[in-house]
Amino acid sequence: MSKSHAVIVEPSRELEVLGDYDVVVVGGGIAGVAAALASARGGAKTCLLEKFCALGGLATIGNVIIYLPLCDGRGHQVSAGICEELFRLSVNDEPSARPSLRIGPVPSCWERGGDESERTKRRMEVGFNPVTYMYKLERLLLKHHVTILYDTRFAGVVKAGSAIEAVIIESKGGRQALTTRAVVDASGDADVCQASGERTVSVGGNVRCGWYYYVDNGEVKLKCWSQPFSATKSFPQNGRTFRGDSARQVTGQVLESRHLQMQDLEKTRQANPGHDIFPIMTTTMPTHRMTRRLSGAITLRPTSVHRWYDDCVGIISDWRKAGPVYAVPFRALAAVRTGNLITAGRCISSLGDTWDVTRVIPACAVTGEAAGLAAAMLAIQRDGQETGATFAELDVRALQAALRRKGVLLDRHLVEDGAQA
Repeated sequence: MSKSHAVIVEPSRELEVLGDYDVVVVGGGIAGVAAALASARGGAKTCLLEKFCALGGLATIGNVIIYLPLCDGRGHQVSAGICEELFRLSVNDEPSARPSLRIGPVPSCWERGGDESERTKRRMEVGFNPVTYMYKLERLLLKHHVTILYDTRFAGVVKAGSAIEAVIIESKGGRQALTTRAVVDASGDADVCQASGERTVSVGGNVRCGWYYYVDNGEVKLKCWSQPFSATKSFPQNGRTFRGDSARQVTGQVLESRHLQMQDLEKTRQANPGHDIFPIMTTTMPTHRMTRRLSGAITLRPTSVHRWYDDCVGIISDWRKAGPVYAVPFRALAAVRTGNLITAGRCISSLGDTWDVTRVIPACAVTGEAAGLAAAMLAIQRDGQETGATFAELDVRALQAALRRKGVLLDRHLVEDGAQA
């Protein structure tokens, strides 16, 4: 057998159980934060795992500091609840707007009593400071008694029948386990789905990109640097695009992106002779848009636009253009083969161009809240006598009612009326 196909058999061993939780959330991006917050508020003992040492994912560590629209571009807010809470938190207590950094307050027309006619001209989005935002997210979760485990990687699951009974982690403490009654996969790469035997879909096509900060004659500026991208067709330059489910290709994307960022910075210097220009902060994580996701009982796709689903648990808009609105069905979040696993963020079952809609901050917060609250409800059922309860059996109407009580917009007119515009 060639070395490239050699295997090593790892001896079996006993793993220390580090903790027992109602809900374990894997991934601390915006989807994971929203899921953990919703779970904790739903009465569940919640643990959030994050391999980096900050919350927010691409929004903070990746410097993608635009909280994209919560509205449809035609004057109607469609996303609310925790999504709006995190939206407002991102700019809360910021001293002033900073145009060169794309930081700005909530548009006045979207404040209470604001000019509604202006809402058709300016979308409900803000820019934020990634450093202060990651701190605010931490304090919010700690306030709600969420256990945060940084520098901790998801490593696998232990299943009993079709349910996950433990999540395997690796950290400075070694290889350990967390027992749990429900799991939210907010990893961004459907890592828990893959380890649990769910059917997943992987795509390549990730381009080199990375937003970075630099100083130009004493003024801090943000460069939103990226190569052209499309969710439905690739724009390879020099023949290179990257997959997110391969260590070598992830590394290649990071190395080449950083190299091209520095080349871009040099071009800025050449275009501004005499200016003192130097970088101060770049992204330190892979800047993938889409990698691997769940193949669920239902998949959101371009034909899903303006279509109402009776199991809708959130509404999102198309951040790229005014008009399109999507109802997100619960069936696109719940795993198929694993009864107590649910997804959030870009892990949900969404296809192609619509995947590009569901992967961004507002959609991640919307699906995160729905997944986290559903996980808390299921965990409470499983903690009682209903140990066999699954997401397939969850009372979705009760979940919808709970989401509405928390301010989530679940109005079919917001979805369907746009089709008539």
